[in-house]
Amino acid sequence: MIPATRNGLLLIGVLFHLVYLLSIFDIYFRSPLVHGMTPHRVPLAAPAKRLVLFVADGLRADKVFEPYHNTTTGRTEELAPFLLGKLRTEASWGVSHTRVPTESRPGHVAAIAGFYEDVSAVTKGWKMNPVNFDSVFNESRHTWSFGSPDILPMFAHGASDGKKVDTFMYPPEFEDFSGNGDRLDTWVFNEAERFFKNAQVPGSELNTMMHQDQVVFFFHLLGIDSNGHGFKPYSREYLGNINLVDRGIQGLVARFEEFYGNDKQTAFVFTADHGMNDRGAHGDGHPDNTRTPLIVWGAGIAPTVPTDAGQRAPGHDAFSEPWALTQYERKDVNQADIAPLMATLIGVPLPLNSVGTLPLSYLNATDEFRARAVLVNALQVLEQYRVKHDQKQKTEMFFQPYAPMHQPTNTPEVILARIRHSIDSRRYAEAQKECSQLIALCLEGLRYFQRYDWLLLRSIVSMGYLGWIVYSLLFIFRSYVLPPPPSASAYRSSSSGLLSALGLLVFIGFSAMFYRQHSPAMYYAYVAFPVYFWTDILRQLPLVQAISTNYMRMSVRWRPLAFVAAYVVVLEALVYAFFDRRVYSVAFALLAVTWPLAVSPKFRRRHPRLLILWFVFCLLTSTFTLLPVERNDHLGLVMAGGLLITLSGLVAWHYSPHFVLPPTDVANKDAQRVAVAFDRLIILVETLLVAIATFLGPLTSTETTKRGYLPRLHQIACWTILVVSTLLPLLHGSRLNRGARDQHFLYRLITIYLAFATPFVLLTVSYESIFYFSYSVVLLLWLTIERALYFERAENELLAPAEQTRLSSLLAPKNSVSRLSQNSQQGQSVFALGRTLGLSDMRTSIMFLFFVNVAFFGTGNVASLASFSIDSVYRLITVFDPFLMSTLLLFKIIIPFFLVSAVFGVLNRSLELPPFSLFLFVLSTTDVMTVNFFFLVRDDGSWLDIGMSISHFCISGLFVLFTIVLFVLSHALVGSVLIPTDSESGGTKAAIKKHR
Repeated sequence: MIPATRNGLLLIGVLFHLVYLLSIFDIYFRSPLVHGMTPHRVPLAAPAKRLVLFVADGLRADKVFEPYHNTTTGRTEELAPFLLGKLRTEASWGVSHTRVPTESRPGHVAAIAGFYEDVSAVTKGWKMNPVNFDSVFNESRHTWSFGSPDILPMFAHGASDGKKVDTFMYPPEFEDFSGNGDRLDTWVFNEAERFFKNAQVPGSELNTMMHQDQVVFFFHLLGIDSNGHGFKPYSREYLGNINLVDRGIQGLVARFEEFYGNDKQTAFVFTADHGMNDRGAHGDGHPDNTRTPLIVWGAGIAPTVPTDAGQRAPGHDAFSEPWALTQYERKDVNQADIAPLMATLIGVPLPLNSVGTLPLSYLNATDEFRARAVLVNALQVLEQYRVKHDQKQKTEMFFQPYAPMHQPTNTPEVILARIRHSIDSRRYAEAQKECSQLIALCLEGLRYFQRYDWLLLRSIVSMGYLGWIVYSLLFIFRSYVLPPPPSASAYRSSSSGLLSALGLLVFIGFSAMFYRQHSPAMYYAYVAFPVYFWTDILRQLPLVQAISTNYMRMSVRWRPLAFVAAYVVVLEALVYAFFDRRVYSVAFALLAVTWPLAVSPKFRRRHPRLLILWFVFCLLTSTFTLLPVERNDHLGLVMAGGLLITLSGLVAWHYSPHFVLPPTDVANKDAQRVAVAFDRLIILVETLLVAIATFLGPLTSTETTKRGYLPRLHQIACWTILVVSTLLPLLHGSRLNRGARDQHFLYRLITIYLAFATPFVLLTVSYESIFYFSYSVVLLLWLTIERALYFERAENELLAPAEQTRLSSLLAPKNSVSRLSQNSQQGQSVFALGRTLGLSDMRTSIMFLFFVNVAFFGTGNVASLASFSIDSVYRLITVFDPFLMSTLLLFKIIIPFFLVSAVFGVLNRSLELPPFSLFLFVLSTTDVMTVNFFFLVRDDGSWLDIGMSISHFCISGLFVLFTIVLFVLSHALVGSVLIPTDSESGGTKAAIKKHR
């Protein structure tokens, strides 16, 4: 049955959206990890005895390959002359294409284990997370690793033998973004030098172990990533770090050759886990993040043969054209292909879960070795396909095999027989071709079984979202639109019991099928919600009939349909705005022009300045979504925005006597004057904190850059004003302070605006603070216009007569200020007086939804945190701490939402609607957007598209939960406010006269 209370609906909504948020990971991104495979290795002598792996964390491909113009000397140089020298003489090279999320953990797992972690694996974090699948390190005889404590423990703890992987790590506090990160790489190279000195003693245990075959040396070089975050990838620090890494690798290669007597048995691999965009961030699928370098040389590697002068070698495109390397063949690979290459070079079994394809063009080996190596690659992928096939066949009730591999002439056994016959007949090229085809077929088969439940699950999830929309709308119609029913059961079907039994049978049927198929527990939850929703909808058919009857009685029936159609069109436009932020600019321009023209001539005469301000600030705010999200630090804009907010605070303080009200429960005039002076002082203090943040933030950035570290005094000052300013609205006037008195709504909104302006300015790196100012003014103007329109409707008798009578009594001088506290129990409630939701309230709802989206997309693309500069947190913390840094960044992003939700809460009370009614209507309809994004989720195509599609769905799915949490917080922040009920000047003049 439809819940009798608002809280019941909210609880169901929270549970539903929490469960369904996980659906894309069960449908689109289920981990393909399987167990029970037999390991395979090449049955011939390995080309190399040892492998040396260098991973330059955060290095994008173009920065290492392209020529560098030195502005100091005026000459064009190479940042990595040693590596490029190897490329031209004895290496195979190309671009390694990574996948989302472009973070350190998934990137290292793909390169070392040949396995792409599912997207949700990024939630496992960065530190001390054991890799729960096989890797090249695990298959090696022994691995020595040097570098970051964020990466090395993953593979050491994940090894089958804990003694197989040794780690040499610097302390975590070394990862400080305020200074030059090249000290991290210098530590690695110095530690490697100490390691070789310890291994010099002949006959020692370390010396003996290092002279065994199938050993791996791993050097994780984090300095480039740190400098990219701290100084951007075009900075002197980032580019200089590339040169330092090049020189360090040159020294290490010489050390290896010296130690092993230049025995030509060492293979070297240089690559990166991910790239970095121009903002100094990564994580999404932008090409700057997914394109990394790969240079491989040494034992078993085919050197690149340059083409004749003027001829273009294969593999090049517009991306590599400026590198002056078109004479040398570019051999691109997928990041997971590196793992089978490394395993093949030293002769260890391929990692069991590897989905990489051995890049044969990199190997310098006999045709037989190449054929047998790619056969091992095919057998290893085929093992995974067979395990997956057998698992599905065992559990599925109506199993459908992968057709291309189920034909009598094309079964795996038949294909393998042909391949082995070709090898035995020395038709190695033919065998290699058939192996490549088998690998491709097996990967497609694995993909087929990954998508096996797609149709069923997508249908269930779609019915769940549609059911929630209808289910919640019926609650809103019953509670806030239709008149109260004559009895509690009037809107309930007489066949409710039968319908409930039918719904239960449907759920039992699905549960039996899921149990038979050993489906995950979440599948039961996915089907439970649509069964519950649609069963309850059928039980409420009399309510649907009542809605239909009321509609048929309307004299103008096209108007509701037009409103609904316009509402859906706006929702679809907001969906498109996720892909193109310029939609918000167009919307602001339309609002600036059309709303002043749509109001009555009398309204334009009464409020000309209000409409002019609306026009000006809408156009000003529209410019921000035209600006690129990729922005550099601009301390001048930071200060300009801070000064605008400071000036607005001073203006508010100057006019505060008009809206700072004395306490009504204190008769003493002196005590009243003290209370008013204190409230005005709060505005002044908050304004002062904004002014301090305006200058302290840029000063801290400048001093950090100058000194190479975050000054302790500056850090303490920044944290102090951030905490104090954030706590002020909580301690003064919010519901958290039970002793707080009622305040004028305008005073309360201004104090919230100024309080959160301080942390926002402190975390600003460019024009964001100007957006905060402009956006806040537009919100206040929206509130004022909506209030003025509402009272004009009352004055013009556009409302029902009963409503007009009620409003007239409220507009009387004795009630010039009405206390609209949700906790107020005095007299009749507003809802009891008869105010219900109408068509015009749909406009208010869609405006709220529009402003929420603008809050998220005004200064960046919230679909990717990478579009928000992490530089902003460096005024508070520079030592690498992903949780705290992400928390601060998220805090900055959600600050505008505190404002819009606070304004919306006041507006809901100003329009004298039942508490949360408009809010519930917004929550009920936003899943129209969620359904759009659910079907737009992609697991193929470019990784930028895949990552963005995941982000869009998660944002939309989380919107309900996020809005509920922040709306409750804003409700607590706003507290119990006094709202004038006069129609003059947006409803404030009467209050000013009374309380001046």
